[in-house]
Amino acid sequence: MKQLVKNVRLIDPSLGLDEVSDVLIENGIIAAIGTTVVEDDAEILDRTGCICVPGLIDIHVHLREPGGEHKETIATGTAAAAHGGFVGVCSMPNTTPTTDNASVVDFVLEQAEKAHHCRVYPSGSCTKGLKGESLSEMGDMVSCGVVAFTDDGRGVQDSGMMRRVMDYAKMFNKVVMSHCQDESLVGPGQVNEGVVSTRLGMAGWPSTGEELQIQRDIALSELTGCPVHIQHITTARGVELVREGKQRGVRVTCEVTPHHLVLNEDDITESYDTNLKMNPPLRTKEDNEVLIAAVADGTIDCVVTDHAPHAAHEKEREFELAPFGMTGLETSLGVILTYLVRPGFISYERMVELMAIAPREILGLDPLSLKVGSCADLTIFDPELVWTVSADDMYSKAKNSGFLGFDLVGRATDVFVGGSLTMKEGRVVD
Repeated sequence: MKQLVKNVRLIDPSLGLDEVSDVLIENGIIAAIGTTVVEDDAEILDRTGCICVPGLIDIHVHLREPGGEHKETIATGTAAAAHGGFVGVCSMPNTTPTTDNASVVDFVLEQAEKAHHCRVYPSGSCTKGLKGESLSEMGDMVSCGVVAFTDDGRGVQDSGMMRRVMDYAKMFNKVVMSHCQDESLVGPGQVNEGVVSTRLGMAGWPSTGEELQIQRDIALSELTGCPVHIQHITTARGVELVREGKQRGVRVTCEVTPHHLVLNEDDITESYDTNLKMNPPLRTKEDNEVLIAAVADGTIDCVVTDHAPHAAHEKEREFELAPFGMTGLETSLGVILTYLVRPGFISYERMVELMAIAPREILGLDPLSLKVGSCADLTIFDPELVWTVSADDMYSKAKNSGFLGFDLVGRATDVFVGGSLTMKEGRVVD
């Protein structure tokens, strides 16, 4: 079927494009762009007032399957991604069994194809079972479609092992994505170490426990020549370390989550809301400000969700027993539009760079642009749509969002993946 999207504002910084036009989609590609496109047998989608951008991609998502289907499945997670405006996600390997061999990679890709909500780009673990003791089957996983390597959820503790991981990843021309957490320093930490941890009587998670491994892995990248991507950066000093590494010519990139940009330790009160328990934890308001500035100036390369679904009974436990993490796929775009674009910290063009262009560059995926002949992976959103984050309005199996009850402005309306509508008028297409 042909679709003709009419009166939509096209924004693509890679082309210097910002204009209202019509877009004809046919046979999986953009067939025509212009103000006089006519196609009698096409489905007409009038999107006056909406914005169309190259399809958003999230390169840090926990889909939980295999092994954690009570939290999320690949089908529900990718449906949540489509609902949030994403055409693709990079799945993390801390599944059960761990995604450390070709057979698990094959399973993830097969389930994603069955669900048909968005593209899934699997990452493979750096080490077998995330234990940090021996290398995973890196070559076999690359041959099956793995796009990156990470021990996300723990991080590689041994520096010698991390060097070996980078040496091997470089041979396959793959990026190593680093979860920076020195377990010997972090210990049983629950929230950011500081005033709030003291006031609430909870074990502190010091920022140094993140920053030491950022520094280490930038140094190892410099040593090996392997690109390193720092995951979910949270501290001002961490940003400074990345900036220094880039200035030296190190192949280092980094990401930030919406919750680390907008929320901070002061939001954790005597109510002990476990939806605000993160790893790494929410830091200080001062860290928020530095992170936002680093997003604006290009030091931080992309925005990710670290979508971490958990079952209700798991998050309803005492704060110190509840698992870390929150969902994010269905709120990410709205949060960024509301708290970064509308106040003027970043432009729409910068948002596209952060959420569509740079993520593909980091993973080594084919670039995507709004021009005739390009793959029709598109995200369309209404920048003026006001909505309230509600558990009843989520496609994710899990509802553990730290943004529940927030009023946001701007939301995805339609998503095309390879020319197929996976979300239409705000509802996921089965």
